[in-house]
Amino acid sequence: MSVTSTEQRVMRTLVVEDEAVLRLTFAQFLEEDGYEVVTVEDYQQALEAIEARSFDVIVTDIILPGKTGVDLLRTVRERGMGAPVIMITGEPNVETAAEAVRLGAFDYIPKPVTGQALKRVVRLALEGKRLTEERDHYAQRVESYRRELAAIFNSVRDGIITVDSDMKIRQMNYAAASMLGLRDEWEGSPFERLLPQALRPARDALEQTLRSHKPVVDTRLAFSVEYGDDEQVIVVNTAPLIDEHQTFAGAVLTMRDITRLTRLERQVEENQKYRNMIGKSGRMRELFSLIKELADTDSTVLICGESGTGKELVAAAIHDASSRARAPFLRVNCAALSENILESELFGHVKGAFTGAVKDRAGRFEAAHGGTILLDEIGDISPRLQLRLLRVLQEREFERVGDSRPIKSDVRVLASTNQNLDEKIHAGEFRQDLYYRLNVIRLEIPPLRDRREDIPVLVEYFCKQFNRQFKKEITGVAPETMMIFMEYSWPGNVRELENVMERAAIVCREAMILPRHLPSELLRGDTRQSSALPAVQSDPGDGGKSKEQLLAVLNKTDWNVAKAARLLGIARNTLYQRMRSYNIVRPKE
Repeated sequence: MSVTSTEQRVMRTLVVEDEAVLRLTFAQFLEEDGYEVVTVEDYQQALEAIEARSFDVIVTDIILPGKTGVDLLRTVRERGMGAPVIMITGEPNVETAAEAVRLGAFDYIPKPVTGQALKRVVRLALEGKRLTEERDHYAQRVESYRRELAAIFNSVRDGIITVDSDMKIRQMNYAAASMLGLRDEWEGSPFERLLPQALRPARDALEQTLRSHKPVVDTRLAFSVEYGDDEQVIVVNTAPLIDEHQTFAGAVLTMRDITRLTRLERQVEENQKYRNMIGKSGRMRELFSLIKELADTDSTVLICGESGTGKELVAAAIHDASSRARAPFLRVNCAALSENILESELFGHVKGAFTGAVKDRAGRFEAAHGGTILLDEIGDISPRLQLRLLRVLQEREFERVGDSRPIKSDVRVLASTNQNLDEKIHAGEFRQDLYYRLNVIRLEIPPLRDRREDIPVLVEYFCKQFNRQFKKEITGVAPETMMIFMEYSWPGNVRELENVMERAAIVCREAMILPRHLPSELLRGDTRQSSALPAVQSDPGDGGKSKEQLLAVLNKTDWNVAKAARLLGIARNTLYQRMRSYNIVRPKE
């Protein structure tokens, strides 16, 4: 912005430089911003110029023929001229700089000087000059207000720091000094010098405000002060300082200490989360407490719960809280493997034990030595494997398939199921003695419909998770969306909620997740299926809506059918069937 747009008259600048090219260059830089520029080449010409007319700012090289720029600065100050003097030199040194500052130079710029740097310093010099003149004009009035404002300033509990355009501290109240642990004199000090390294973002916020003349809000910082051991958490806000004449005079930084609030938030969060499990309901807190109590035992645990309730998370939490946490934690899905393969997977085999056994192979019980093994879907193992497993639990040893040499087992066994094992025992499908061995400690994972108070906490957690994953800034779910969540029965439990939130995060383009971002079965309260999109009708002549939804998810997943099926909450084979019913074919590369 040119100076002429904000001033009643054109600002007059004197440039003193013995090199003609630089003289012309500096003049062009300043004239671009609307300044009237007079150029001279030495001290004597400069003296004649300032005797003939007044200047708003003087830019002078230190090294001049005859007397130096420092001599000119001294003369300007002796004559009481108010024009700020900006010193330029190609050979900066501490002594020269110190002398120039002592004599009242506004700034000190080393060569080579860019147009941006020169314009910035001249603007700052003029602003400083204007502020100084206004300060002198209103000195008496300001003094009458100063004492009253100082009392108010220091009574505020929030920390307040004001800085000038050069980032030097103008004012700081008692609260700010206390937060920063400051005991020495600070007035006029560079803001950065007094800050702990952890408060670097506060300096960045101030600099942004000084550049843009706009506020920066709610920067959250954690740091430790020099005179204290405890971590402090503050919220920083910055804003431009504008006087009664709408003149920009620097910036103000406010600091609110939220350490106590943050500790309370962390305490609440810790009460709602335990080792990747989320929940604040009484039943979940009881579960967390029981898991902690199980940490110091090696007892077998049977984890029961519907599909999607988080049985594997509970098993992992038990392992992580135990003394075996540094050893392996291995999971075996007993329902996904045939009897022979599962036997080899659990106990290993020796070379030649069966066709394809070309070498010895350790099983999961052997690989998990010293750690924990989770037998997922334990209700689906065959009677023969039930007998072998019973021996492992009783005798703490096993043999590889095809071998008779016993191997000692130092493994904690956890088992999980979504079936009713009592019914399977009565039907003769599960050994009662094995059940007793597994059911030393029983953990019942409640379904999501029985702990609805956990739904908002889970929704917030998944929202943050998918914001990071998809690089979005969704603030949460709308109230009407949360009402739908609270009324739905969630047959797929937490896994279904996670899939619904992932699907909603993908399609949402607003700040909040709205009902239209949800699958239709949630909107109609349908609990017969847990898909994340409406079921596709066998007749594709329904207007093409479901086909479009399938295509949208397939395109989102780059036609990864397994991932698309997971987002839809259906089996992969089911998705293939629906694709065939709609004649959906992956596009050719």
